[in-house]
Amino acid sequence: MGKEEKKVYDVVIIGGGPAGLTAGLYTSRARLHTLLIQNGLFGGQMTTTELIENYPGFPQGVTGDELSRLMEEQAKRFGIETVNEEVTGVGLEGDLKQIRTYESSYFSQALIICTGTEYRKLGVPGEDQFVGKGVSYCATCDGAFFKDSEIFVVGGGDSALTEAIFLTKFVKGLTIVHRRDALRATKIYQERAFSNPKIRFLWNSVIQEIKGDQVVRSVLVRNVKTGEVQEFPTEGIFLFVGLIPRTRFLKGLIQMDEEGYIITDEKCETSLPGIFAAGDCRRKLLRQVATAVGEGATAAFAAEKYLEGKGRT
Repeated sequence: MGKEEKKVYDVVIIGGGPAGLTAGLYTSRARLHTLLIQNGLFGGQMTTTELIENYPGFPQGVTGDELSRLMEEQAKRFGIETVNEEVTGVGLEGDLKQIRTYESSYFSQALIICTGTEYRKLGVPGEDQFVGKGVSYCATCDGAFFKDSEIFVVGGGDSALTEAIFLTKFVKGLTIVHRRDALRATKIYQERAFSNPKIRFLWNSVIQEIKGDQVVRSVLVRNVKTGEVQEFPTEGIFLFVGLIPRTRFLKGLIQMDEEGYIITDEKCETSLPGIFAAGDCRRKLLRQVATAVGEGATAAFAAEKYLEGKGRT
């Protein structure tokens, strides 16, 4: 593409979850020529959350799908451009940021990265083999397929417990496998899980292998204290063992921590001028819709000030 043919945006936003949609709302409302690049559904992981109870303004809670739809509608109201493509890399061309996808390249004066996270894998035999055949990372996506089944859930945080509670609407019973003897989840989720008659617990335990034929048939569970291994029949296993940031395409470009989370200051600025980060891909204390929205607004405002400093009118 010749230089004279480049289409240069004021701001490109990578990621259409709550952080990206909020950033897009702010930049487009500020009349900055903005492109939002999203790979998949707008809303990100929020779309797979059955009920969001802790986002202000919805006293009865709101489904992740509905909140995603409302945020997308509001962002697009001010004229933001969007494309549905996967970003493969980011580079610098002078002061311009070049964002490469499989289909094209885009250029911008400022870049806001809101790529979020993805579910961490267990890395045990059978996991990859049975994805979609009994192994799942999304209860709201797949729960209805396990009606009247006996299943396993792995994890001890908020995601594991909220998803397990949701799954009890469908399954006959489920066992939560946790490598420690106490849960990390918020107390209210623990109370709901402990009081649910369909939920059992296997403490100090890890999944060693997932077994089956065409679909999952059983799991091998190892007690981390005794070393004892037991095989349990099951029709499905849901894995919620943490998150990893979607930042591999940025390796070597900006400063990140050892886990791949982007390091920023209080203005959501990264180690490179004109590149900002917001939402779950950023190193921070709390990963929630409410914090992502706030950071999206901060990053957008910081990008606007950055462009003003470069003389954009």
